[in-house]
Amino acid sequence: MTTTFTLSRRAQALTSSAIREILKVTERPEVISFAGGLPSPATFPVERMREATEKVLREAPQAALQYGPTEGFSPLREWIAERLSRGGARIPASRVLVTTGSQQGLDLLGKVLIDEGSKVLVETPSYLGALQAFSLFSPQFASLPSDAQGIVTDAISPEQMAGARFLYCLPNFQNPTGRRMPLERRKALVELAARAGVPLVEDDPYGELSYGGEALPSLLSMNPDGVIYMGSFSKVLAPGLRLGYVVAPEQVLAKLVQAKQAADLHTPTFSQRVVYEAVQDGFLDRHIPTIRALYGTQCQHMLAALEREFPEEVTWNRPEGGMFIWVQLPKGLDSGKLLAKAVERNVAFVPGAPFYAVDPQTNTLRLSFVTVPGEKIDAGIKVLGELLKAEIAALRAAA
Repeated sequence: MTTTFTLSRRAQALTSSAIREILKVTERPEVISFAGGLPSPATFPVERMREATEKVLREAPQAALQYGPTEGFSPLREWIAERLSRGGARIPASRVLVTTGSQQGLDLLGKVLIDEGSKVLVETPSYLGALQAFSLFSPQFASLPSDAQGIVTDAISPEQMAGARFLYCLPNFQNPTGRRMPLERRKALVELAARAGVPLVEDDPYGELSYGGEALPSLLSMNPDGVIYMGSFSKVLAPGLRLGYVVAPEQVLAKLVQAKQAADLHTPTFSQRVVYEAVQDGFLDRHIPTIRALYGTQCQHMLAALEREFPEEVTWNRPEGGMFIWVQLPKGLDSGKLLAKAVERNVAFVPGAPFYAVDPQTNTLRLSFVTVPGEKIDAGIKVLGELLKAEIAALRAAA
């Protein structure tokens, strides 16, 4: 007997993440991968997490292994609220929802805020994981004009803002471009959104990773009632914990809680208690500078290799923090085709096209440098430089 499974239209529209598919290739040990946005395992505080785990199991084993409230472990929510209140505005713990990774936060926001055909405003380009999560709910994406400093607020018209459910952005060391929005533009964006009555969704997994240590005010601190903020422990502790959080006005948070109840009841109690035990005494303020120092060194190493190996027709940014360098190729080149040739020579990166909600630019690509040793950065960038020189020569010959 044969059973026929009829998939929903939503399921039929699902596609795999371009990055996850590339990561399958990078599992081969000979491949030099600039593809994954993975934190460096060298930054994982293994001993600290071991101590925290042992303490939780010693002092509160039954509670740690039991179901918990959907909103999250209260002491952890209070810790998050207090840390976010450093920026000026007071954030109450009642506005914090602990999620199973920040990716769940994106999914919950899609469920709560998007109807089919809803207008959703995004940067150009934008985070692929957010586009993938929101696409499940069939929005109408509208890409806002953006440059090396993020969204160009002066170029946004009232018509573009009209009717939008929300505007999604990453002001700090954005994935994929590594750019950071300057203070004046942050203020302008908050004011523009408030005038238009459009909520902002501020995704901030990389904000702590400034190489110089200096921070800029969050959008949340400028307008707590008009901004939904998303954070994560993945980049400052370890991604395997799958622990993130959403901060939202209480009427929105109530619906996010209901959506989360339907999804997974609550984020694992054990993980929340272990993370709280690890961070509650100020550990992150001691630990994060080591991450910044390592990533800053790795970034400078890759920038030097790009200067040395890439042809002059290729340009890239010089990030002040985060994990990514964004590369612009001459028009006419396709980074997807370049990737196929690079993989043949055991080098991988992420083509830029999937990061565009509309009108993808195929002559772009993203490089991640944080997990690759210096000698492999040199070798991998040398290969890419050779391939690019050949591609540009072929492009000229065909002109």
